Amino acid sequence: MSEEKEMTFLDHLEELRWHIIRSVFAILIFTIVAFVMAPWVFNNIIFAPARPDFIFYDWMCSLGKLTGNEETLCVKEIPFKIQSRYMTGQFMMHITASLVMGLVIAFPYVAWEIWRFVKPGLLKNERRYARGAVFYISLLFFTGVTFGYFIMSPVAVYFLSTYSISDLIVNEFDITSYVSTIVTLVLGSGLLFQLPVVVYFLTRVGLLTPEFMRSNRKFAIIIILVIAAIVTPPDPFSQTLIAIPLFLLYEISILISAYVVRQNRKREAAEN
Repeated sequence: MSEEKEMTFLDHLEELRWHIIRSVFAILIFTIVAFVMAPWVFNNIIFAPARPDFIFYDWMCSLGKLTGNEETLCVKEIPFKIQSRYMTGQFMMHITASLVMGLVIAFPYVAWEIWRFVKPGLLKNERRYARGAVFYISLLFFTGVTFGYFIMSPVAVYFLSTYSISDLIVNEFDITSYVSTIVTLVLGSGLLFQLPVVVYFLTRVGLLTPEFMRSNRKFAIIIILVIAAIVTPPDPFSQTLIAIPLFLLYEISILISAYVVRQNRKREAAEN
């Protein structure tokens, strides 16, 4: 502990630099693996939500059979083509998709490296309260990624591919548009699902209270709708679909904030 206290500002910068280097190296390793496996990655992951046999459409078809709406909910065709209209289109999307895959897979390690840098600066009780932070951050991130990929992506792809204002218009999407949409939905959902963790730490340091969150719920709803509009394609259905779980996360965060406040009061009462 004494060595940590004697570290200068430049020492901390050097320590941070190595944490960043190791994190980037981990992301780079998985990025290279995804890059090499591009045909499998694109056919089985990236383009999967654009095929009628994707698992989400199976779920919807099963729901349709149970409710008697089989004709409406069973997807038999997704009528659009993916093209590359730029000379660098496929190559850039190859790199982009590989980089995102590398980041997603390496996320727990990156979170662990960040925690290793932050941990020495925390007090003993603060370390105890933050126990399991990497696990919960990673769990929420992968929950958001799963939601974005298995729910948001197929809904957005199907809605936008079947949306038509005239029979004269044929949906032929550029690969950059398609991949960017999938990446935004998946990565955006993963990051947005970090809300409970952010609320936990803000409440722990006294910058947020459950009373504040409850009294400003209407403003939070507006912010959630704005965020949903930013991270989703420009259609109301997709925006609503991601806004609903975000609102639920907000309500869960209020409960987490209230729990933290109660724990702080108990600790203060025990110390007095």
